[in-house]
Amino acid sequence: MAVIEMQKLTVIGLNSGRTPFIHELMHLGVVEINSQEGVVNDEEWMSDIFRTSNSADVSRLEADISRVSTALEAINRYDKGKKPLFHTREEIGRGKFTDYMNRTKTETEMNVETAVMSYKQIADGQNEINRLKGIIAGLRPWESMDLPLQTKETKYSVVILGTVNIKTKFEELLQAVLGKAPSAVVQQVSADVQQIYISIICLKEERDQAFEALREFAFNPVSFTEHYGPPREVMKQYETQIEEIQQGINEKEALLAELSGAKKQIEFLYDSLSMHRDRAKIVGNMLSTEMVFYFDGWMPKKAQPEVEALLKEFEFYYEINEPESDEEIPVCLQNGGFSTPFEAVTNMYSLPSRHDIDPTKILAPFYFIFFGLMLSDAAYGIIITVACWILLKKFKLEGMTYRMIKMFSFCGISTFFWGVIFGGWFGDFFTVAGKTLFNVDFVIKPIWFDPLSEPMKLLIFSLILGGIHLFVGMGIRAYMYIKEGHPLDALLDIGLWYILLIGLVLFGLGSSVGPAMVTVGKGMSIVGAAGILLTGGRSKKGILGKVTGGLGSLYGITSYLSDVLSYSRLLALGLATGVVAKVINTLGSLAGGGLKGAIVLLIAFVVGTIFNIAINALGAFVHSCRLQYVEFFGKFYTGGGRPFVPFERKTKYIKILK
Repeated sequence: MAVIEMQKLTVIGLNSGRTPFIHELMHLGVVEINSQEGVVNDEEWMSDIFRTSNSADVSRLEADISRVSTALEAINRYDKGKKPLFHTREEIGRGKFTDYMNRTKTETEMNVETAVMSYKQIADGQNEINRLKGIIAGLRPWESMDLPLQTKETKYSVVILGTVNIKTKFEELLQAVLGKAPSAVVQQVSADVQQIYISIICLKEERDQAFEALREFAFNPVSFTEHYGPPREVMKQYETQIEEIQQGINEKEALLAELSGAKKQIEFLYDSLSMHRDRAKIVGNMLSTEMVFYFDGWMPKKAQPEVEALLKEFEFYYEINEPESDEEIPVCLQNGGFSTPFEAVTNMYSLPSRHDIDPTKILAPFYFIFFGLMLSDAAYGIIITVACWILLKKFKLEGMTYRMIKMFSFCGISTFFWGVIFGGWFGDFFTVAGKTLFNVDFVIKPIWFDPLSEPMKLLIFSLILGGIHLFVGMGIRAYMYIKEGHPLDALLDIGLWYILLIGLVLFGLGSSVGPAMVTVGKGMSIVGAAGILLTGGRSKKGILGKVTGGLGSLYGITSYLSDVLSYSRLLALGLATGVVAKVINTLGSLAGGGLKGAIVLLIAFVVGTIFNIAINALGAFVHSCRLQYVEFFGKFYTGGGRPFVPFERKTKYIKILK
């Protein structure tokens, strides 16, 4: 339906025209170039054909891109400007972009170098600060000691510094050391939650005895060979160094903040380098001889005139062929108007395979109805639609983001419609507010019925919608059978199920219309069941296989029953929105009337509305998708298609107009 027809393109051209041709082909952006790995297997030709080795150019460009990316990361980190809610690309003409890059490239590269160096210096400075802070933290327990840290010994004595566990009794340690080394001076410098910090000065000849005594207490010696002066002075020196380094960091941060004015130029450079890299990669994928190059790929059929015009301009040889029946063809969807945003739902599941149809146009109205039915509050629908409309007007969104926002704007309209039908306006807020604040009975009546008062009516309506949804999916399967040349399969595998299921509905519910409907339904049920039983196993071998196959097919009725019951979630989520809103409004009214009551009601209303929209809109989105993916797609859709990926400008910050 909306899957674009593809054609196979084969091109042979002179190497002299390859570079400008690739530029124009990228600008055109409608041809997917295949990998040429293993295309030529004939040994007679393999010696003359090679793939252009552009790995060095690609690596160099990748390094340049990484450097520019680092510069942007650095600038964005210190950019004090307001960040947009959505990232959008700036539109610019091709010629204007080329002129801009020619004018600004040298200056931009200098700014990139400055940003990268500044960022590195900030990181190095921060690492050094962390190192110095670690040293200071290590010296802090020894801060009260006046002895220079570099002092290890004098002519007659030695200095021993170390730690013991906090549970150690210092008096016992003192007595043990003095017992072994009577000349020793033992001091507890400080203590924390884990350790006691101890200094010992003793005669050199008693050092071994002192260590022998300390060993009993799991003494850990500490050495400060790289520090000079008393701990307090050393710490002060390091703190001064930290201040100096921090000042340098502040200067570099200010420089990066100033470079935010050049961010646009750097973004343009990033995209320019990305396009150069992509062209280099494509050249590396092509097959070449000394004189010519070759590639093949895919293009949309409707792009043939402009592709042919480009090939004729460069006087290249080319062939355009229809795909073979067994070839894997890339898939590109094109839907118009209302259904285009709902491509996001299809893409999240899987693109159609070659033998599928695009389900987007068919699922779009069902998704639209299901989402609104699950949320079903007119005020919420207005909020969602207006919010999406503002986003679409304010930001030039693209791709999946654009489709999702556009889809939600449509879903907001559906939510408004069902809210009006069911009488939901912020739940029953206006009724509660009128009664609580003004003692006035004010009720917004539903056009059809109130689901909270008549849930069974909504359940029946939901199941009817589900039945229609499933029947449409089955109808698509029948259409695909006929298209593939199997009309009998369509009749036996789908038509008989239509007869059986419709018959069961008439048999069970037809009495409300008339006794004749029950009789008709009974007859249809018997015909359908008998037909399925007799034909369901027709592909099996032997009588037993056909009988068991028919029974197995008929047992599939339980699957249809469970599928229909799945649509009861339309009731569940539809009620959930109204119940949550009603609970919130009731809680807000507990403070009574007056100013205090009005404030409490307003706060509860605002917070509750945001919560209710967020949680139930998410539920409506997820469960609407589930009904499409499991119940609907399960009837006809295979998926697994490979997306069409044309050779085009894959830019991040700019959009070159064409």
